[in-house]
Amino acid sequence: MTEQSQERRRPSRGPFLTLVLFGVIAGTMILIGAGLFIGQRSGGGLMAWSSECTVSTADGMVGLDREEAKLATTAVALSARGLAAPDTSDLDSLVVRRLAEGPPEDAGASLSCRGSVREDLPGQQPNATGLTPRAELVRESMTDVFGEQSLGGFAPGGVDQGHQEGSTHYEGRAIDIFFRPVSEENRRDGWLLAHWLVAHAQDLDIQYVIFDDRVWSARSSRGQWQDYRASDPGNEILRHLDHVHVDVVRGGTD
Repeated sequence: MTEQSQERRRPSRGPFLTLVLFGVIAGTMILIGAGLFIGQRSGGGLMAWSSECTVSTADGMVGLDREEAKLATTAVALSARGLAAPDTSDLDSLVVRRLAEGPPEDAGASLSCRGSVREDLPGQQPNATGLTPRAELVRESMTDVFGEQSLGGFAPGGVDQGHQEGSTHYEGRAIDIFFRPVSEENRRDGWLLAHWLVAHAQDLDIQYVIFDDRVWSARSSRGQWQDYRASDPGNEILRHLDHVHVDVVRGGTD
């Protein structure tokens, strides 16, 4: 049998390879479509993995843009005080419920937002309250939404003790908001505030939020809550179990 006749009898692989390629492409599109569907649960239609903010709900992660996160956290905080709240009907109801109630098993972080820090901010000195103007704006903004709170970590003329070495409290850039005694109810109230601070961090030039063994940093592009390791694991104050710590960027050479 000649080489030419052997070549004619050799089965063609073209249709088979086309079929395999088609199957691979179809399978990939199905997987991508499923991923998009799973990550699509948000009022604004953002996919969780590409969103500025995310909320962990009973049905998984839900993506929000920053305005939606600010709206949701403000509405939840005002509703908790029995005050009129902005309309959240355009948002996923699971998001609002989770932010209002927290995780069912144990209080903890539910909302995260990507961090960012403006590099053109000027340095600031503390004013009469002992806070820099940026930190004072955070205090005023919190009061507008949460009412009068138990605050500490600053004083007229500044503070120079009671905090760890190099603390931003000594520069008038930090505020502690107390939720005492440590209890499940107070932890959930603390997380309402912590989430609100994270959602508004970009507007208020917030640098760090620390609460309940967790820390959020505006200098993290992913903006996820991380474990906070206190210098004394047996000290509930150093672990920030009884208070939310928030500080603002220094500016200038910060």
